[in-house]
Amino acid sequence: MSEFAHQTYVVARKVVIALVGGTVTLIGIAMIVLPGPAFIVLPAGLAILAIEFAWARRWLKKVKQMAQEAVDKMHHNSPQHPSNHASPHSAISTAIESAPKK
Repeated sequence: MSEFAHQTYVVARKVVIALVGGTVTLIGIAMIVLPGPAFIVLPAGLAILAIEFAWARRWLKKVKQMAQEAVDKMHHNSPQHPSNHASPHSAISTAIESAPKK
């Protein structure tokens, strides 16, 4: 492949990734206030941009960390969390211990 063709390919690839990733990211931003799955579309747009751009990789990493923190917080505050309720095993143990002895 000639040098000109290679340079053209590199620039065209960046432009296509920027247009597609930018469009998906903008749609995700719009979905924050409009109906739609912004929490899926926005990271998808950043992932597309991260193929070619380092700043998008950093943003995507931050978004992943924020999402993981939100999931951890939801699990911590859920009624199923051990710190909020006794486990089923401890309830069974308590019931067995408090049962009348023969």
